[in-house]
Amino acid sequence: MNSGLITVSYIAASILFILSLGGLSNQESARRGNLYGMIGMAIAIFFTLLAPKMGGFGILIPVMLIGGAVGAVVAARVEMTAMPQLVAGFHSFVGLAAVLVGVANYIDTSVHYASHVERVIHEAEIFVGVFIGGITFTGSIIAFGKLQGVITSKPLGLPGRHGVNFAMILFSIYLGSLFIGANPPHSQMLPLMIMTLISFVLGAHLVMAIGGADMPVVVSMLNSYSGWAAAATGFMLSNDVLIVVGSLVGSSGAILSYIMCRAMARSFISVILGGFGVEAGTVTASASTEQGTVTSINVDETAALLKDSKSVIIIPGYGMAVAQAQHPVYEMTKFLRDRGCNVRFAIHPVAGRLPGHMNVLLAEAKVPYDIVLEMDEINHDFPNTDVAIVLGANDIVNPGAQDDASSPIYGMPVLECWKAGTVIVSKRSMASGYSGVDNPLFYKENTRMLFGDAKKTVEAVLAAVKQ
Repeated sequence: MNSGLITVSYIAASILFILSLGGLSNQESARRGNLYGMIGMAIAIFFTLLAPKMGGFGILIPVMLIGGAVGAVVAARVEMTAMPQLVAGFHSFVGLAAVLVGVANYIDTSVHYASHVERVIHEAEIFVGVFIGGITFTGSIIAFGKLQGVITSKPLGLPGRHGVNFAMILFSIYLGSLFIGANPPHSQMLPLMIMTLISFVLGAHLVMAIGGADMPVVVSMLNSYSGWAAAATGFMLSNDVLIVVGSLVGSSGAILSYIMCRAMARSFISVILGGFGVEAGTVTASASTEQGTVTSINVDETAALLKDSKSVIIIPGYGMAVAQAQHPVYEMTKFLRDRGCNVRFAIHPVAGRLPGHMNVLLAEAKVPYDIVLEMDEINHDFPNTDVAIVLGANDIVNPGAQDDASSPIYGMPVLECWKAGTVIVSKRSMASGYSGVDNPLFYKENTRMLFGDAKKTVEAVLAAVKQ
């Protein structure tokens, strides 16, 4: 096919990817944004297959079909509660692909260069792409394990870990000096392989040193890494659309990571460096000490409180997602609003371990967008609220983030629900949140604990309110 037509198709695909990111910026246009992204990717794949240098379709097409089938099955079966793990898992594939493409590109002796400078630039692209890809690969696997619960969420604070990381980076730079521009060409496979192994270790060590409270930032950060790895691969293959897509993913992931760090009062640099400044052992400093006596409440008492309330704020969390309680929550919201009660939802930036997680669940249940408010928009309203209902949230409503300097989440902005008249906390048990710290909210005088499965509890409360 004519190279000019392929270039035009890549430009069209790039525009669609940009429109896709723009569409994902709010709930109303998110579906359209996803559609733009799918169309753009379909165009990019189709015209890439028609490129003059493409071949080996007997292998390529079956592999694409298998990969597409696996992706479709996973997407259809995965629960929203497992979406953070899925994202981390997919990032690992991107990282591994960058490593394999980089190595294959280097050992391809059919590639010829117009000058020594061109070869040096190309080998630098290979080296950087493999390095970032290796970090993304193992880092994403560790993030998946932590989110899935098969690896402890506590940070691994090895003595001198920052020095070890710095040494690995310096040694990788030295290996790069041996690899890039070596004579004869394709003769320095050993430095590339050693660097690849170092990048694997570095990626795993960086994420192992990050605690569970910062995992949402890690997922976004790895998303950024995967984008830069893809962009480096695009330079290796001289593929314009891959460069554009990788740059969009890399930059948007970095921006999102920065925004999330600000929302959690975390240093962006410290998180990237693997918990820099967090001493080993501080994460569980307040995890095992209960701070008072809890007061329980039953379904009928909860219903009576809601009947007399004129203002209610609902705070959804990971527990609501696990119980799939968003639909009965919407039914209860609709009933209370029909009675004249002002019901709104308060969303923390990292509720559910992934940005936008709760927004998606509430949108799925048809909750109106205008009553779903971000933390900064609603925090000041809690003192004027009759009842705040916490549905399976924990760390994001922890007062220790403001008044306990020993807490690992100290300084993280939280939803100040304890300032409401009454706080009803719906939980299965008194288990701590993902960061592993106890929550003083549970022991406050105006807090009532409603134990049980979130979905069954909300359904029972709804039935009692309707009586």
